[in-house]
Amino acid sequence: MIEMFDERIVEAGRLPLFGFFVAFLVTFVLTRVNVRLIRANVRWWFRNVTAGDLHIHHVVFGVVLMLLGGVGSLAVPDAYVGLNVAAAVVFGTGSALVLDEFALILHLSDVYWTEKGRASVDAVFVAIAVTGLLLLGIRPLGYEGIAPDPGTGILTRVYVASLVVNLVFAVITLLKGKIWTGLIGLFVPALLIVGAVRVARPGSPWSRWRYAPDSRKYQRAVRRERLFRRPLIQAKIWVQEFIAGRHDLIPPELLQRRTEAAERARRRLARAERKAAARAERRGGRRSERRAARRAATDGERGAVPRAQRTAAKWAERRAEARTQRRTPSRGRAASPARTRAASRRRRRGPEEEPPPGPQPGERARPG
Repeated sequence: MIEMFDERIVEAGRLPLFGFFVAFLVTFVLTRVNVRLIRANVRWWFRNVTAGDLHIHHVVFGVVLMLLGGVGSLAVPDAYVGLNVAAAVVFGTGSALVLDEFALILHLSDVYWTEKGRASVDAVFVAIAVTGLLLLGIRPLGYEGIAPDPGTGILTRVYVASLVVNLVFAVITLLKGKIWTGLIGLFVPALLIVGAVRVARPGSPWSRWRYAPDSRKYQRAVRRERLFRRPLIQAKIWVQEFIAGRHDLIPPELLQRRTEAAERARRRLARAERKAAARAERRGGRRSERRAARRAATDGERGAVPRAQRTAAKWAERRAEARTQRRTPSRGRAASPARTRAASRRRRRGPEEEPPPGPQPGERARPG
């Protein structure tokens, strides 16, 4: 193992790159452990770095470390291998901190634990894969053992032609939505050929430009996405969540839109209530005006006599009418029930039952 390290890393001059790779991996793992413990609100662990109400993200420290490491690697002479390795370690540490919040830089929003935050983990995985391939000695955009010569011979033409072809295939593969195939294909050109020939992913720029929604290519792309691509994506998400934590929070912009929608609904409701109150007030005012107008018209017709006097005069008139009716003899009134029964009996007795002439019982005899 030590001999392989000396042969593939030290003697090949890749020791600074190895320091960058190790520092990048260690920093990313420690950063994810730190943020997951902070998210879990563990009492004995650190908290977010703040300056008053300002949350200072670790991308700020990453930018500073990248600047120090980059300037240091440029300022240190090549003979000082140890200093070059130290500068590469500082640069790798800063790069891990920056790429860990790549989604924040991309969206200009704190989407660290949301679905969009997976872009940071993807960027870190791409950086790890590219750096690992460089450590293995695989050169991008060319074939192993072929390099341009200072002349204008056949070797230079072959290298330039392969470079152009690989770049064209890489661009086509990326436009078809195959990010990993395009990036790794820069080191393994055979992958670029496969990615450029096969159908594009649904939703990619190539698919929008070249495939109609009812075409056979688009249907085949959808079928392959469902059968092959989706299980791979689920497996990748599982690995990412195992390493970096779950990205399941609601995006801040969605929360902002919900808050704004609730505020607009509250304002509309308050505006409707104010309009209803004003409408009811106007209706009440109109009714009061109509009542007042009717009262004024009635008072004008009656000589503007106060209401109390009108009521007293009305009751006095009614009492007078009642007294007049009581004093008037009952002419034409219906006979009482007793008189009606007596008249009926007299009609039934007839003339034979007429009482004899002379004084009746209870009457005095008239003198002869």
